[in-house]
Amino acid sequence: MATADNVHPHEIHKFGSLAERWWDTEGEFKTLHQVNPLRLQFVGEYADIRGKQVVDVGCGGGILTEGLAKLGADALGIDLSQDLLDVADLHGLETGVAASYRKISAEQLAAEQPAGFDHVTCMEMLEHVPDPASVISACATLVKPGGTVFFSTLNREPKAWLLAIVAAEHLLKMVPKGTHDYKTFIKPSELGRMARAAGLELQGMVGIEYNPFSKAFYLGKDVSVNYIAAFKRTD
Repeated sequence: MATADNVHPHEIHKFGSLAERWWDTEGEFKTLHQVNPLRLQFVGEYADIRGKQVVDVGCGGGILTEGLAKLGADALGIDLSQDLLDVADLHGLETGVAASYRKISAEQLAAEQPAGFDHVTCMEMLEHVPDPASVISACATLVKPGGTVFFSTLNREPKAWLLAIVAAEHLLKMVPKGTHDYKTFIKPSELGRMARAAGLELQGMVGIEYNPFSKAFYLGKDVSVNYIAAFKRTD
């Protein structure tokens, strides 16, 4: 298993430099705020998180972590950007949401607390690390047997390049330019293979789709761009 070195320093800097705008619902991370209710909806379909220990891997500024906490989870967000964790902490203090945060990698936390969490979330993070299989393995180690692990990422298909990069970054300016690198996108078959190797069994998968006319995101059957999946630890 890789160590804390499983990180691109430029990725940490890229997102950390925008930390103060993370919670601006009309700013560069507007899309994260728009899809967050869908992620929480999907999580709720496969796991009862109320009163449960949930770790949000690659939590950024805490958008999903706070959402989990609001739904009753004992939520811990972990990330390697101190700037983002500071913003997450500050926003939690402002809103009174009781989530906690740590600067630690998934691999380090897995070594420290194996089977320490009822459920694990890891959203839009796998495509930003050198070794996604290592993160997947760490998430499988972190969750208790029978617990659920949730991943969302982008599919390495031409449609994803067209919509997630050309349209979203350059034409519609929905996310900052340079947010994504097509080469790092992960096909569902690849995610499934890495998850199975880590002892995780697929429970369900849906696409996160966008309607350009209503300018709204929704969960659907098309996984060719952005998708979210639930896996269960089988041992």
